Amino acid sequence: MNRTISIVIPTYNERDNILPLVERIHQVLSDYDYEILFIDDNSSDGTAELAANLSPQYPVNIVVRNNKRGLASAVVDGLRYARGEIIGVMDADLQHPPEILSDLLAEIQNGTDIVIASRYVKGGACQGWGLTRRIISKGAIALAHLLLPPTRRVKDPVSGCFMFNRQVVAGAQLTPIGYKILLEVLMEGESGSIAEVPYTFRPRSSGRSKLSAWQQIDYLKHIYSLMRRKGELLRFVKFCLVGLSGVLVNMGLLWLLTEMAGFPYLLSAAIGIETSIISNFILNDFFTFPDRRSPTVRSTLNRLSKFNLVSVTALAINMGTLWLLTEVFGVYYLISNLFGIALAALWNYGVNSYWTWY
Repeated sequence: MNRTISIVIPTYNERDNILPLVERIHQVLSDYDYEILFIDDNSSDGTAELAANLSPQYPVNIVVRNNKRGLASAVVDGLRYARGEIIGVMDADLQHPPEILSDLLAEIQNGTDIVIASRYVKGGACQGWGLTRRIISKGAIALAHLLLPPTRRVKDPVSGCFMFNRQVVAGAQLTPIGYKILLEVLMEGESGSIAEVPYTFRPRSSGRSKLSAWQQIDYLKHIYSLMRRKGELLRFVKFCLVGLSGVLVNMGLLWLLTEMAGFPYLLSAAIGIETSIISNFILNDFFTFPDRRSPTVRSTLNRLSKFNLVSVTALAINMGTLWLLTEVFGVYYLISNLFGIALAALWNYGVNSYWTWY
């Protein structure tokens, strides 16, 4: 292979990890034309100076950013300086074992556009993680899969170690927030093929973890930003507006059938609920998810049956939340109902987006 490889590594106070990291990368890539590009956020521990001192012996380049912070933005800046046609991204803390680069590169050589070192495919693992850390990680992935549908073909869309052909992001406007640059590449890049290879995420051997509550907030901001840019936020708003119209249909039929037609109110309510479900389905099919609908009768009926099932489950979630918060925790019933409505709405949107209109 005659294409140049650039390994972009953001750093901030990682001096103790630099030498072993460079040595291990060199062991993997010494037979290739490669460079290691450190993007340092003005570390105070001499990280940049140590990396620069290694450049006579190894193909190491260093860029110091004086007025910027953030792993994801460091990678974006690194793309401007990287000379490689193949770009690898990894952390400097050795939690991503450099030896995984050989597996990533093998997939790239086989014609894959993006290759991800994954903790969640068969053979992958997270070493030394407690329950809380696992829940946070799985929750972040579930949120991405729920709100950003293109990420669903990847089991670990928040991995920090991956490799891709530069052409994937050649025309992309990358504006990430926080630490999860892979999300940005998956959503904004142009990739025909994606593969995941397993690896074990290892505990940090030296230095301090950068994980904090602010990172979680940045992650939510990033999800929101991508939803807005890719049209998924507008889709969610449309779904909510359709749901509001269903409430009007439901209440209107309940009043008309009970007061004007003399139906028993429970029968009126049942008819109103089912009618609102059907009207919501039709509006969502044409208004919210027009890009995912199939016009065949069989497919439409299949989606309608799924939508019915999801809606009935949402009703149970709403009522269950109302009862639990009011009877068990003593919350005022109107406030409990608001929480129930919110949870049911999220359930409705998430499951319908993931299952009904996939």
